[in-house]
Amino acid sequence: MREELLQYYRWLRLYGYNDSHSGNISARDGSCFWVTPTGACADTLRADDFIACPLDSQPPAGASGDANLHRHVYRGNPKARAVIHAHCPHAVALTMNGEDFIPPDFEGQLYFPRVRVISVPYEYYFEQAAPLVADALKQEPLCIVRGHGVYAWGETLNLAYKWIGSLELSAGTAFIARQAGTLG
Repeated sequence: MREELLQYYRWLRLYGYNDSHSGNISARDGSCFWVTPTGACADTLRADDFIACPLDSQPPAGASGDANLHRHVYRGNPKARAVIHAHCPHAVALTMNGEDFIPPDFEGQLYFPRVRVISVPYEYYFEQAAPLVADALKQEPLCIVRGHGVYAWGETLNLAYKWIGSLELSAGTAFIARQAGTLG
């Protein structure tokens, strides 16, 4: 499982969804989940660097700053087996105004006709984001935290990754269409 996590985390970097040290990823494994360590570098991370976190208590030292958020998602959504957080540039840029994102393209509309944007003051992110994101991810496959990034869950890592990629492609399409004047 940790090898698979490593591969998906590296793809997030390779395809421009994260920079070298941003985002995080986890997968549920029984009564715990494996998550990236805080400050992880996608280019140098090893599979055995992932940290085991219990579902029934606070994450251990060294786990991603978002480990508690991942824990909230798993506890609130029993179907969630993977959680991915990425800093998708188009999705973040197009939702800086705090308004929900409505995909203009066929695939985006097919998968998620409206993507909820959650606004959390930056200085209160670690105190407030976990329950808000977990609540959103009970209903939908993904959400965006304004000015920060995208969170997606899936019954598999591949599905969570699909939601991240599909949203960023849709947001990129919207951005280009606005620049071309074909989308208001």
